Amino acid sequence: MGSTNWAGSVTFQAEVRRPDTVEEVRSLVARSAKVRVLGSGHSFNDIADTPDVLLSLEGLPAGFEIDSEARTVKVAASMTYTEVGRRLHERGYALHNLASLPHISVAGSIATATHGSGDANANLATAVSALEMVTADGDLVTLARGQEGFGGAVVGLGALGVVVNVTLDVLPAYEIRQYVYEDLPFDVLDEHFDDLLSSAYSVSLFTGWRGPLVDQVWIKTETDPIEADWFTARPADGPRHPVPGISAAPCTAQLGVAGPWHERLPHFRPDFTPSSGVELQTEYLVPRGQAVAALRAVDAIREQVAPVLQISEIRTIAADELWMSSAYGRDSVGIHFTWVKDLPAVLPVVGLLEERLSPYEARPHWGKLFTTAPETLRALYPRLPDFAALAHHYDPHGTFTNAYLERHLFVG
Repeated sequence: MGSTNWAGSVTFQAEVRRPDTVEEVRSLVARSAKVRVLGSGHSFNDIADTPDVLLSLEGLPAGFEIDSEARTVKVAASMTYTEVGRRLHERGYALHNLASLPHISVAGSIATATHGSGDANANLATAVSALEMVTADGDLVTLARGQEGFGGAVVGLGALGVVVNVTLDVLPAYEIRQYVYEDLPFDVLDEHFDDLLSSAYSVSLFTGWRGPLVDQVWIKTETDPIEADWFTARPADGPRHPVPGISAAPCTAQLGVAGPWHERLPHFRPDFTPSSGVELQTEYLVPRGQAVAALRAVDAIREQVAPVLQISEIRTIAADELWMSSAYGRDSVGIHFTWVKDLPAVLPVVGLLEERLSPYEARPHWGKLFTTAPETLRALYPRLPDFAALAHHYDPHGTFTNAYLERHLFVG
């Protein structure tokens, strides 16, 4: 049996190759018909799959170079945010945001527009100021912010080349406090959604869609919340895991204990390494102004959603100008679903969700499970023709194209 993704729900066709140097990557790419790159494997579809050469870059040197004048850091693309965060903080620097799980690779995260939470926080890819990648003929190419095509290359879906190094904008290190509140009446969202989600550096709502309640609200702030009872929700009396009934031991510190940014912005601790997840995941990003209506549309089918759901998370993401980003051109709200690991039971619910969310121009997360029709998906990205032209420019023979890209984007 071949290698699998993080959850064991996708088995890759090709054995994983692990080059030791960038020169070896260049040689492998130049002589291969089809190439894809596997990051941390935290995807739930076949975006990384290929029948020919599947590359892992974990064997490359873990480069890490801070430019204090430019306020950037150049990192090896295969590094995880756990490692980048730790090394940055040791030197007094930080990133603007992190995803809920820090164990994901930098290149894989930016290529799929992975995000954290917060009204002022755009997705992780927006921190990228330069990319170094190996193109189909084995050349090493650098693209920097401001250059032609940069906006299409960052969230590149692996279609342009093998990204080997990434340069990220950095900030001075900062501290965050995390609080969890429970039992927020769902009706509060109708009147106070914007107030709720803009009240802190990062806010996440968790619900099982099992009743008229938001089960938990996770607030990450640089200052203390003002009110003990937050929009009628009550403070948790101890640490919590987002999924009810699971130990909070893997979760980042709560109860307002201040700590470094990289140990609070994720939901899960950097020193906790997750095993293969017994789960499937789906996420849709809708325009911020239509978020409440979209959430009500989900609530209307909660009897179908809840039986196959572990937990759902609702977050805000600031707009960006990266062509294939799911938040391109619009402030967005992500509605995330962590399902039970039962594909036949989950797929019909995913289809129903997409039907109910279709009036709200819901863009699926590129690395998650979705069934959105190709023509619908393509219409959601106004810069797709430019992206296709850019991919053809760097990869004229389709070395980095796979069944996923052909099915969803490069059709006809």
